[in-house]
Parts: sequence; structure tokens; C-alpha cells
Amino acid sequence: MSKILIIVHQKHSTPGRMGEALQHRGFTLDIRRPRFGETLPGTMQNHSGAIIFGGPMSANDPDGWLKRETDWIHVPLREEKPFLGICLGAQMMARHLGARVRAHAGGCVEAGYYPVSPTAEGRALVRRWPRRVYQWHREGFDLPRGAKLLARGGLFRNQAFSYGRRAIGIQFHPELTLGMMHRWTTRGAKMLTNPCAQSSKCHFDGRIRYDRALEAWLDDFLDTWLGDVHPHPHGGVQEHAQMGAGRTR
Repeated sequence: MSKILIIVHQKHSTPGRMGEALQHRGFTLDIRRPRFGETLPGTMQNHSGAIIFGGPMSANDPDGWLKRETDWIHVPLREEKPFLGICLGAQMMARHLGARVRAHAGGCVEAGYYPVSPTAEGRALVRRWPRRVYQWHREGFDLPRGAKLLARGGLFRNQAFSYGRRAIGIQFHPELTLGMMHRWTTRGAKMLTNPCAQSSKCHFDGRIRYDRALEAWLDDFLDTWLGDVHPHPHGGVQEHAQMGAGRTR
């Protein structure tokens, strides 16, 4: 039970810093790309958790693979296994739960580092949050019925939410590495011409100022999200607080 299912949406996408952090904790990564015909399991019996990452497509697109992947989210939700949606993955979970995914009313995008404010529920999950988080998206999600809001933003209000015991959706990108930032700001340079996007220079300046706190948040978040027991890289198990209990280190 030491595998994490990793779902990505482009041929050369990687889980970045998220994957490195999971492997450091003793997990192996089962990387799949449903967009290119790879199947998803009908049960989470052989996986300790699942993560759906981002991508350039919209959660509202009519593609058959995207609908099937969105419908698949009921598997970890039903079995109450740790599930994390990042950016597109969070939007897909919101849609699966009946909420809307839509563009900003004023045409703004978030591309760069933007302020985020945790709610009381968010601080109960992770005590310390970064002042700004890295964003790269055109659309946001409404809060699904029955979900708890964990963090708010300015341009896009809903930045993180929890649903049930083990499912989390976040709009931002804690998995981003420096190499990924170079690729996104180069190959996706057109994104930076949209209203409210930050310049490429602001992205790299922001990484110097804000990334250490975002990396620390990711470390604390993973320990809580993965539950009370998970593999330890040196053998045995390591115990942590259940989801919902704050970290103090």
C-alpha cells in the first residue's frame, strides 16, 4: 500500500517537487496519462492515495477522456482514500461534486505569485501558510456543496477546499520546480499577456521571495493529508496527525 497514483495530462509532465517529496517519504509513484489512453483503476485497493495535476485544458471541455477522468474521482471519494486535485484537478473535483468552473468575470488570469488567506479550517489543516502561492490558471471553481473552504484569494476567491475525510482541492501549484517555471514562462509566454498576469521577471523574483514558505507548506500538508501512518524511507512507519490537526514544527 505504498504507491501514490499520479495523474498528469501532457506527455512530458512530471509531478515535480510533489513527486520528490512523496518519494522521500518512501512512496513509489504510479504515473498515468488517461488523456493518451492509459486506464485508471476501478479501486484504490493497491494505492495509498491519488493526485490529479493540472494541464492546459479546461474542466469544461467536452473530450471523452476528460469526462471519464472526472467521473473516476468517485473512486477515491467512495473509498475515503487521500485524494488531491491541483489546479485542473481541483476544478475537475469541483465539477464532479456539482459546482461550476468558470473564468474570471473581468477576464483576469492568475499567472505568478498571488496572496492567499487561510480560513480557520485551513489553519486547522496546516498551521503555517505562505503569504503568496504560485498560480497558473484561467478559470476557478465555485465551492461544492458540503465542502469546507480552506483558503481564499483576491481575483479567484476559492483557493483550496476539503471534501469528506480525505479529499483536498487546491488552485495553486506547490509542486513547481525552477525548471518547470522556466518551461511554463517560455512555452506558455502567451499566458503572461492576459489581464492581471505577472511579468516573467515577477515570476522569478517571486520565487526567490516566496518559494521557501510554499515548500514548507507542502511538507506539512503532505504529512497531514497522507494520514496517521505512511512509509518511512528508512523502513518501518512514521506516525502523523490525522487530517484536520495542525502542525507546529
